[in-house]
Amino acid sequence: MAESPSIPFRTTGSRLLHPLSVHFNVPLDQVNFAVCQLFALFAAFWFRLYLTPNRAGAIVRHLVITMIGIYLAIFCFGWYSLHIFIEVSLCYCIMITANVSNIHRYSFVAAMGYLTLCQISRVYIFNYGLLTTDFSGPLMIVTQKITSLAFQMHDGLGRKDEELTAEQRRLAVSARPTLLEYCSYHLNFLGILAGPTSSYKDYIAFIEGNHIDMKLREEHWKHKGINKFPDPSPLRAVANKMLITFVCVVWFTVITKNFPVSYNVDGKFINEASFFRKLCYLFISVHASRPKYYFAWTLADAINNAGGFGFNGLDENGNSRWDLISNLNIWNIETATSFKMCLDSWNIQTGAWLKNICYDRAPFFPTALTFILSALWHGVYPGYYFTFTTAILITLAARAMRSNFRHYFLSSKLMKLGYDFVTWVSTQLALGYTVTPFLLLAIEPTIKFYKSMYFHFHILCVLVLPILAVKRQKRITQFGPASSKPNSYNPAPNRQQPKKEQ
Repeated sequence: MAESPSIPFRTTGSRLLHPLSVHFNVPLDQVNFAVCQLFALFAAFWFRLYLTPNRAGAIVRHLVITMIGIYLAIFCFGWYSLHIFIEVSLCYCIMITANVSNIHRYSFVAAMGYLTLCQISRVYIFNYGLLTTDFSGPLMIVTQKITSLAFQMHDGLGRKDEELTAEQRRLAVSARPTLLEYCSYHLNFLGILAGPTSSYKDYIAFIEGNHIDMKLREEHWKHKGINKFPDPSPLRAVANKMLITFVCVVWFTVITKNFPVSYNVDGKFINEASFFRKLCYLFISVHASRPKYYFAWTLADAINNAGGFGFNGLDENGNSRWDLISNLNIWNIETATSFKMCLDSWNIQTGAWLKNICYDRAPFFPTALTFILSALWHGVYPGYYFTFTTAILITLAARAMRSNFRHYFLSSKLMKLGYDFVTWVSTQLALGYTVTPFLLLAIEPTIKFYKSMYFHFHILCVLVLPILAVKRQKRITQFGPASSKPNSYNPAPNRQQPKKEQ
């Protein structure tokens, strides 16, 4: 009897799709993830069409969406999915027992502590390595939801209304969730595998079936006195997003595999290539690595939209917007002319989470504390900390450069066009320089990469910041401070309101 083919690469979940993995020579964990997400897409359509709020009550919708989510987590991650369930159970106990004045602190420490312990054990103790998909990804999303809900409950139950910002007031939760509501919010199949994070109030409004009425009444129809609106179809939005995921798969197959980021630290390449060639390859390889993130986040967004979640009112032309929980704006990322513009458009929901629980509440150094929290949340690979430490310097330097020099180039369209082109190239190279350690993970290749680049962005930041800080101080002395807290980390505008022109 012939031996069955060995499982290519490793998986922590079901081996049912092993033959498919062998046939396409694709890691089994990737196959499990992709198949589960496609299943979730069809299940979302079914959920929207056959378990509408008119046909099934909120309890039934909560139960079904939670049970499917638990099954998908177990299928993808096997018994490692217990970590997700343990963290949710632990923090639910905190939620129902803790005093509202401390519920956000206890939940934050418990959720972030458990996530960090899992990441340390996975990487350094049990040496699991880095699977393409592993249980820490969903655990990171669950951690965001747990901490967000805890802070929103603290705002709604433990603080006075006048102490809250407009955004905190909108998101505040004034009642403790039931166990079913809590599990549904964290474990629903629409977002269990790849997110994105959403606010608790938006999610509950979706389950109860009044989220679309709420958005339309608040934004467009308040003056007409209409109390009930037809449900807009998400088919166009889902089709567009699925087209993007298809393009990302093709891009990954044709381009990404031919330009690996690891080649930036190849010994022969470093010794033989000119500095200009290294910059060009850095630019290409980092751009080539993005579609895998575009694929995962866009597919996750499409799944939520297929289930009827993510409606965000109408645009100025009367078309439905399905971007309430979208995680990226690809056009803005690829055309970003500033570091902040890229941050605003990349991993938007994580950026909003960081802003809501850290940046807006930090007593000092909000930018630095926010990047440190982001690094801690991402994991314990040293490359993450190199990336976010460098990002602090580049963010501050880019902000200083923009505030001191941009106004000189606005006198004509040609000068503005030239300025935009130079800042686009600079931003894209700075992004590549910043995120490459994030992709390399380890210390040794990161230092090797920095040496091959002659630490040029670090040196530029060190030279620029003191000079521009002096100029900025002179301007503040002359004209007064523009604001008490510079908004250097403002990941996403409030999606409940139309964007204002900058």
